[in-house]
Amino acid sequence: MTTWVPLLLADPSPCLRRLVLTELLGRGDDDSEVQELAALRETDPLAADLLGLQEEDGAWDSARLPGSAPGGRVRGTAQALTRLGYLGLGPAHPAVARGAAYLFSQQREDGAWPLAWGRSDDEGDGGREGYSMVPLQTALPLRALATCGYAEDPRAERAYAWLLAQRLPDGAWPTGIAGGAGEAGVYGGVAGYRRLAHSRWGCRSNTTGALICLALHPTRRHGPEARRALDLLLGRETREEAAVGYEVARVLGAEASRGFLTYYARFDLGLMLSLCARVGAATDDARVADLVAFVRGLQGPHGLWEYARRPQVSRWVTFDLLRSLSRIDAAGEWVGLEPRTPFQPYPSRDRRY
Repeated sequence: MTTWVPLLLADPSPCLRRLVLTELLGRGDDDSEVQELAALRETDPLAADLLGLQEEDGAWDSARLPGSAPGGRVRGTAQALTRLGYLGLGPAHPAVARGAAYLFSQQREDGAWPLAWGRSDDEGDGGREGYSMVPLQTALPLRALATCGYAEDPRAERAYAWLLAQRLPDGAWPTGIAGGAGEAGVYGGVAGYRRLAHSRWGCRSNTTGALICLALHPTRRHGPEARRALDLLLGRETREEAAVGYEVARVLGAEASRGFLTYYARFDLGLMLSLCARVGAATDDARVADLVAFVRGLQGPHGLWEYARRPQVSRWVTFDLLRSLSRIDAAGEWVGLEPRTPFQPYPSRDRRY
């Protein structure tokens, strides 16, 4: 037996055990053990604690969520639904349905959600000053809805249309529009750590948020927009071992959910691996092959990946990485065209003297 199987199935979380059985071991929903674990999902502290914080109108207030900076009820509800969807709860669950109804009730006619900052951790990025549009204002709630199974809802499709309308000609998404809407505004500056190697105005954080939404859609994940965004993100060839699994830890509440422009500031190769698997990138792309080799090289002797910052989520990180690795093929339907370029957040400049 593969060494990770008994370790993951011994975890106290019924949500994790169910996902291991269905996603990694191929058990169907009609399996008796899967059905038993599905009935226990609400008793999982990861779900139960969150369900207890839901308000009467279906929303969650981010200020009441552990480890969260104040960001308002839309951000809080998006954060909560993202976790519940990741745990395997979908539209049939009453709390998910009420949370989704709240998010849709806050959606604007153009498909976007209002731009609200709350407290900003975005020092050096202009903070809350002067932006009339930031793609993440819609990417964060749309991700939550898509994670819970609402990606093809007509209201979500309007959000996808809005998000795609903000896309730059080179295929990235900008920091935002500063100083006004449409032609009256200008693209916001891109801090060095958020730069994309081959995009003048593209923001890695906003592009990551948009791509996650596309990757969660049954058909859009195979479209040219998703493939182009992934191609640009793969241009950052850094190997930050400590960040592998950060996004899983944040979704589960082990890492704090802070920032707005900085929301995807960390370059989590576990998240990149998941995006490669969902969009359809394969190991015939040398960048993907190197990414897979690097992640496999971090696997411990007992088959687990250790998330040192928050060891309590190491089994969840292991599950997520194993799921992504199992879905990446040797040959894909497309190969990226971006040249391999060493990443420099702040390129050196020639001295004047």
